[in-house]
Amino acid sequence: MAMGLVAGFLTTVSFIPQLIKGFRTGKMDDVSISMPVLLSLGMGLWMLYGIGVDSIPVIIWNAVGLSLNVIMIGLKVHYGRRSHPSK
Repeated sequence: MAMGLVAGFLTTVSFIPQLIKGFRTGKMDDVSISMPVLLSLGMGLWMLYGIGVDSIPVIIWNAVGLSLNVIMIGLKVHYGRRSHPSK
């Protein structure tokens, strides 16, 4: 279980630099909206799988990763609207 917790931690925190960059620059132009949306769907399914097989590492890290992806989607939508105002 320890290996699963460490692996989940490392892969999950990999999102944090992109989120920090987005907050600092106010831009998410280099992020495709498709990536976090598809990844969120996959993580949601992995989380449900983890619940089904009672795997704490799978549940925890996919829930955290899903949350980070939702934040990334929110930043992409928010900053995308700001950088492309309606005419």
